[in-house]
Amino acid sequence: MSRLKAGSPTPLGAHWDGRGVNFALFSAHATRVDLCLFDAQGRERERLTLPEYTDQVWHGYVPGLRVGQHYGYRVHGPWLPGAGHRFNPAKLLLDPYARELSTPIRCYPCHSGETSDGRPDPRDSAPFTPRCVVSTGLPQRPGHHDPISWSESILYEAHVGGFTQRHPDIPETLRGSFAGFGHPAVIDYLVKLGITAVEWLPVQAFADEAFLLERGLANYWGYAPVVWMAPDPRYLANAGTQTLQTTVQRLHDAGIEVIIDVVYNHTAEGNHTGATLCYRGIDNASYYRLNPNHPGRYLDDTGCGNSVNLQHPRVVQLVMDSLRYWVTEFGIDGFRFDLATALGRTTTGFDPAAPLLTAMQQDPVLSHCRLIAEPWDIGPGGYQLGGFPPGWAEWNDRYRDSLRRFWRGDAGELPELARRLSGSSELAEFTGQRPWTSINFITSHDGFTLHDLVSYNDKHNQANLENNRDGHNNNYSDNHGVEGPSDDPEIRALRMRQRRNLLASLLLAQGTPMLLAGDEFGQTQRGNNNAYCQNNSLAWLDWSRLDKAEEREQLEWVRQLIRLRREQPLLRQSRFLHGQHYSQVTGLPDITWLSPKGKSMHGNAWHKPKRRALALRLAAQTSADTLLILFNANDHDVTFTLDPPGPWRLELTTGTLPTDHIHSQLLLPHRCVAVLALEH
Repeated sequence: MSRLKAGSPTPLGAHWDGRGVNFALFSAHATRVDLCLFDAQGRERERLTLPEYTDQVWHGYVPGLRVGQHYGYRVHGPWLPGAGHRFNPAKLLLDPYARELSTPIRCYPCHSGETSDGRPDPRDSAPFTPRCVVSTGLPQRPGHHDPISWSESILYEAHVGGFTQRHPDIPETLRGSFAGFGHPAVIDYLVKLGITAVEWLPVQAFADEAFLLERGLANYWGYAPVVWMAPDPRYLANAGTQTLQTTVQRLHDAGIEVIIDVVYNHTAEGNHTGATLCYRGIDNASYYRLNPNHPGRYLDDTGCGNSVNLQHPRVVQLVMDSLRYWVTEFGIDGFRFDLATALGRTTTGFDPAAPLLTAMQQDPVLSHCRLIAEPWDIGPGGYQLGGFPPGWAEWNDRYRDSLRRFWRGDAGELPELARRLSGSSELAEFTGQRPWTSINFITSHDGFTLHDLVSYNDKHNQANLENNRDGHNNNYSDNHGVEGPSDDPEIRALRMRQRRNLLASLLLAQGTPMLLAGDEFGQTQRGNNNAYCQNNSLAWLDWSRLDKAEEREQLEWVRQLIRLRREQPLLRQSRFLHGQHYSQVTGLPDITWLSPKGKSMHGNAWHKPKRRALALRLAAQTSADTLLILFNANDHDVTFTLDPPGPWRLELTTGTLPTDHIHSQLLLPHRCVAVLALEH
């Protein structure tokens, strides 16, 4: 004890200065904090009480400790759930500022903070809790790269582990890890596909919840965060945090940015019966939003048992510090915020000027990053699409649902379809934002894969062991005659064409497209639309699908589609189009919606419920470049009158069409898209 010195209340966390380690932990309501020091095998070697308390920070300095030291905390204080206090020193706690963990986090019964009768649970959780590891900064910052403009961006949502776990060209020792994702085979694949940014599912340290472990399952997606600065040990593969920095640098060198999905709306500690791993035991009343009428319970606007208290200045500081750390230490380019409405909640509801959102907007580091909102949570007024501050992009589920309904053949979809294909201006234009604000997607990790979207009417989540009650019920999907796999050649051909129709709609629309990894070659989860707990071959990408000729052709077709978008500025414009600007060469408006008869759509033409065919014409202002995109979601062929009469050149189609001598008319097959360019 005599060797423990006062140390400093800043910076928070454990910091080595070359001679020892300073420990600093915020807790406004604790009465004592014990620092537990472990050896690398997990044996506790020493327990020291932090001697000082300054500005609500407990701190102490231990001379002689080195990088690699394992540690954790036991925090003492009142057990008064009715006042929001749940201190229980029987639980070993993780440091919110830990930058490395010894092992993955798994929740066991001993992590419960209270007994069934509401008393502190006396079981010692230390044998089942990872230790924090004292770390130091990486030897060099990631190199800089030229940022990619939003209008040129093509996002690719991928799971670090699942993307690499079955890849035949990645050594088995690297599969499932950051190093695997940085392998040349992966980077070469992404470059050839045309991707400009990968969007990783959560990689910050997360927990396997107890109820999953009891069922023999695991948290695959990672939306159960605990420590926001530490990369999850599952993806480090015992290689240290530098492997993440190296992977990011390799992606940057290939012209690919890295965005990570982050979860700051809740933690894995769940509701009052959940695990005590970190925040609950350090200062429950500060870190979480409590029910004002019943402080022993949590406000749960996330559906995950708790909501992080992002009005508290120390909590905002933690989130901001962690975000900056991922940018400055690892070179991360941006963040997709899960259930982002929760980040802007105040006592009066969602506020785009809430403390955390305001802090990010003015921060000299984060304000230059890509900030993407999942603009909803499950609380009152939780749907906030279009409600985030200028500079933010937002996942656009209205785009997803409209395109699914249109290609399924739903009636009356044309007005909504046109709004979504033209960039969803009504959501963002009034604040001076641009079309890139809309993150367009057909599929994501949450829901059916593209293959399953056209192969199943209903979800099939039995493997999740929740009696098929979990996952979305309203998927706007269509099995096209048979539920699941089919040997019928007509059904298989139609499904393949529908996959291409949906992908074409995604890459031909104004806004920022996001492709789900594997959709380019028919990845299937066999009808499971909620594979959050399937860390196995059901959810891992099945690269053997590329052994099939039809899937190799599909992959090449997607590459061609992405090349068309990259080479044709009319498909990725930086301003909204309203038909008010005219080409100086052709005299055509910048955007025109046409009926199959070649007439401009107006008035009642938009509201004929059985109309399922439409043409979109785009014209450049300073050149003769003109595109005509034809959509036919009917079950029958449709003749389109082309305006102007041409000649037109076929750039791309999801069906079979002549490639030349296209003039005044074109017979477009049923369930088909075609892109024509005016020859000049």
